[in-house]
Amino acid sequence: MGKNQKVYTREFKEEAVRLAQTSGKPITQIARELGISDSAIHSWRKELAEHGSEAFPGKGHQTALEEEVARLKRELGRVQQERDILKKVVSIFSRDQR
Repeated sequence: MGKNQKVYTREFKEEAVRLAQTSGKPITQIARELGISDSAIHSWRKELAEHGSEAFPGKGHQTALEEEVARLKRELGRVQQERDILKKVVSIFSRDQR
């Protein structure tokens, strides 16, 4: 059976990182008080440092870069379909001229 992974809100993660940075308590103690692993706080702190306001986009939410990639993939698919249609039209018309 699959393991149920807990999902934490962006606010919870930011608050946990803030507590780890400002409380003066060891991260292991903060993690124990919050009911999470200390490695979770470390990874959240790293993600927040690397991505700033775009950290923790949440389920179904994407960073601006991921949204742009998805948009470009959709556009590429559409353009490829248009190209394929034009190739078929050209082959049909070139057959009729022979």
